[in-house]
Amino acid sequence: MKLFGTDGIRGEANQYPMTPEVALRVGMAVGYLFRNQGRHRRIIIGKDTRLSGYMLEMALASGVLSMGAEAWLVGPLPTPAVAFLTRDLRAEAGVMISASHNPFYDNGIKIFAADGFKLPDEQEERIEELLNSPVLDQARSRGEGIGRAYRIEDARGRYMVYLKRAFPEKMDLEGMRIVVDCAHGATYRVAPEILEELGARVIRLGCSPNGLNINQECGALYPQALQRKVLEEGAEVGLAFDGDGDRLVMVDEKGRILDGDHLLAYLARDLKQRGELWGNAVAVTVMSNLGLERFLKAEGIRIIRTRVGDRYVVEKMREEGLRLGGEQSGHIVFLDQSTTGDGILTALRVLAVMRQKEQPASEILNLFERVPQVTRSVRVREKKPPEEIEGFSERLRRAEEILGDRGRVLVRPSGTEPKYRVMVEGEDQELIETLADELASYLEKCLG
Repeated sequence: MKLFGTDGIRGEANQYPMTPEVALRVGMAVGYLFRNQGRHRRIIIGKDTRLSGYMLEMALASGVLSMGAEAWLVGPLPTPAVAFLTRDLRAEAGVMISASHNPFYDNGIKIFAADGFKLPDEQEERIEELLNSPVLDQARSRGEGIGRAYRIEDARGRYMVYLKRAFPEKMDLEGMRIVVDCAHGATYRVAPEILEELGARVIRLGCSPNGLNINQECGALYPQALQRKVLEEGAEVGLAFDGDGDRLVMVDEKGRILDGDHLLAYLARDLKQRGELWGNAVAVTVMSNLGLERFLKAEGIRIIRTRVGDRYVVEKMREEGLRLGGEQSGHIVFLDQSTTGDGILTALRVLAVMRQKEQPASEILNLFERVPQVTRSVRVREKKPPEEIEGFSERLRRAEEILGDRGRVLVRPSGTEPKYRVMVEGEDQELIETLADELASYLEKCLG
């Protein structure tokens, strides 16, 4: 069984593969691979606020120490903070324990190289090979060679200083009312604190994690509570993060939800107007709305599509020399400042332009009309390639012919869950819902 998906290893906590036994072997493999790649032998380990984070943190650290490397524990922090700290602390690798937007009972492991970028596929494959290999047992350190663990108390402060550098030095958020929903996740301290330090009046939601409530009807996946609070408080804007803080969804002062496509449109046009949009292009995934594509083309900006997953967006950005990229889900990447999606960084960049232009969010963030889009998730026993499912290709081709050039169909297995995603886009809402339901039903019949 292949352990690594599009975003590391993920599954139900304390069930294979997210068991302490597997986490121990992953820690050993990371320690073994990276202990000789630098002077320090440091491995950063961070986590979100899930109950199972304690268990997996200890197991990973034990594995790292058994290989003679050092485990530097930074506690609950966003995924992009671990990527940043890996570089900032001159570590050989970083490990984040999180299942991102999944419910509390799931967990996951993401690994960053010394440069802060997620590991390439070949290194993930090497780790998988090592997990059941006698090489790790033979390479255990002994005596004085066994590693030490450290709790890094100033990790949050370091990350906050780094974030503040993304905000114009002579600008502040004084007097701005901002509702912040942290999904009871990893941003629950950093996001409100940095906004308050910049002068904003912050109204907090989802900032009381108890290990069980992460992503529970709150945050970027469930922004309805944020909508209500923005209108109730008369706030200028609302910010919703997901459990590990690499996504941002916004709500304007009128209560309209703004996803990653809206933010990309706004940021891309602003950078182009400043002459700072590298390559005059933006990298997005196949899930981004046709409305965004049409808007960017009208602005003279190229759009480059990738597979779903922020790691693939980043890979394409590095290949093409781009500055901006992202996903409809709210992963936005600024390659001039970060190596991965960062919800707080994105919020600061958007708020800075809002402050500079002195216009409400509803005027400057609603730049295009979305083409209606529906998505269906189908839980399956196995994730066969679509072309290997008997009779499915014919049904898919029929749906594409019906839509013609006025819509799109995308069917893909999830990279993080035992599910298929069916997305249909087109101008007739009733038609696309019918087509999506038909395709989802057939998948469920064949694979459910």
